[in-house]
Amino acid sequence: MENNINLFDTISPLDFRYYARNKSAFEKLQPYLSEKAFVQYLAKVEAALTNVLAKKGICSKEIAEEIERASKEITAEEVYEEEDRIKHNIRAVANAIRKRVSNEAKPFVHFTSTSHDIICSADAARCKDFTIDILIPELIQFEKTLIELARREQSTLQIGRTHGQHAEPITFGFAIAQYVSRIGSRIQSIKKSANNLRGKIAGAVGAYNASALFIKDPEVFEFEVLEQLGIKPSPISTQVVEGEFMADFIHSITSCFGVLANLADDMRHLQRSEINEVAEAFGAKQVGSSTMPHKRNPINFENVKSMWKEFMPRMSTVYMDQICEHQRDLTNSASSRFVPEILAGLYLSLTRLNKVMKNLVVDKTALKKNFDTNKDMISAEPVYILLAAHNHPDAHEYVRELTLQSQKEGVPFQDLVMKDKELKPYLDKLTKEQKEIIANPEKYLGIAEKKVQSICKEWEEQLSEL
Repeated sequence: MENNINLFDTISPLDFRYYARNKSAFEKLQPYLSEKAFVQYLAKVEAALTNVLAKKGICSKEIAEEIERASKEITAEEVYEEEDRIKHNIRAVANAIRKRVSNEAKPFVHFTSTSHDIICSADAARCKDFTIDILIPELIQFEKTLIELARREQSTLQIGRTHGQHAEPITFGFAIAQYVSRIGSRIQSIKKSANNLRGKIAGAVGAYNASALFIKDPEVFEFEVLEQLGIKPSPISTQVVEGEFMADFIHSITSCFGVLANLADDMRHLQRSEINEVAEAFGAKQVGSSTMPHKRNPINFENVKSMWKEFMPRMSTVYMDQICEHQRDLTNSASSRFVPEILAGLYLSLTRLNKVMKNLVVDKTALKKNFDTNKDMISAEPVYILLAAHNHPDAHEYVRELTLQSQKEGVPFQDLVMKDKELKPYLDKLTKEQKEIIANPEKYLGIAEKKVQSICKEWEEQLSEL
């Protein structure tokens, strides 16, 4: 088989733009998510199968060792060449192994198994290995980046926003701490669902028809084969593993992707010219626009959201792959091959976002300027609540009318409140601290700083367990 395809002759942007040109990403992802890796994992299942056959006395230890050596030598190129000839991918894997072993060993390659014993088990094993070896460590590094940023900015005053409008004071560290919590829970979900991925060595309809001819307890046999691959058996399969295990896993991946996209979108909006509270660090030679030399676009944040838009809808396909007619159909034969792209998409966006958040520029001058824009009105909520607490009959409406008067007359809201004779009896009941908050709304922070500390501490402790 000729293999002279130029990188830029490929179709998927994952290959020519994001994966194959990124040496670090390639080295991390290729051993698990590439087609070469898939063939290698298929061969690992075949080897594990024969090793346990030997353990059960079905074949000799020497035959098992011979098949295991051969399984490590086969290549994706020769498997695809054979598939082109016989039109069956797993039989092509078996044939590639068989041509390397003795006549005595040949019968025990793929013995008692069906194609999706090998495929389902290989997919589960490589997805789990990728998650535990590569993805979880990268997520943990990202979580540490967010914890460090949240702690650094735990006291940095920021105006909170709801519906795109100025709301109540928070700190920038508090805003980041929310993502510390969200990413932390996604790490746990991904790890749990990855560890729960299942394989099968149960035969053509899942009833162990073939293996039961030779093995007294085929379920124990199945367990021992899959144990060599680090995965668990399906509780009861058809020709394929129940779709729920992979659906749960990819749901956790997609859910995590959504948190990344949400963070990226928040940071992108804060980088708007009229807000300008944060900025991506730009390289000395980096160009922001092809025509406007002054531009410094939030390209990394935008890329993460854009990647999420591409991969999030693929969750629908994973859910559709749960549906399998009777004991097996082939309606997932093409669609399931794209699952590694979802994992790659998350990893690539994660590493990009981690890099930019490590070097995030936080403009405290802009943060204060934006906070001061509607500073007077921030006191409206504490005034209303304090009046209501002291039995004002219609505190919310009274305060609302004062805010309208303030806007109309250009008089500071606090001045109107303090000079209002009808409010004096209620204001006289307030504590010194409560009056201080009305006069200085930047102090109306609740427990934002304390919450940053508790969330960061909690997830640092959780990370030590992960």
